[in-house]
Amino acid sequence: MVPQRGTKLKEKFGKFVELTSEGGSEEAYRIMSEFQLGSHYYAALQSEAMREEGEVEMLRLIENGDELELENIESDEEWETAAEAYDMLCFDDSND
Repeated sequence: MVPQRGTKLKEKFGKFVELTSEGGSEEAYRIMSEFQLGSHYYAALQSEAMREEGEVEMLRLIENGDELELENIESDEEWETAAEAYDMLCFDDSND
């Protein structure tokens, strides 16, 4: 399955989105990539601390009317599939 690029979050929030942790603190995350894979839409986000480690947070994007919600991916298999799709997009970007 080939991921299809998207821009839903960037169109609504710009380059960064603020997320609230379980502890209630807010942190800015750069929107690294958005893509659709099958029937699901994903976003790869990166905080400043994650950038230093070379990591990204992979979340599922849910549309609820005009609202966009991000949710954790609970399934290891789904997370791996989304991460592989993100890697494919990054690899393609390096060849542009």
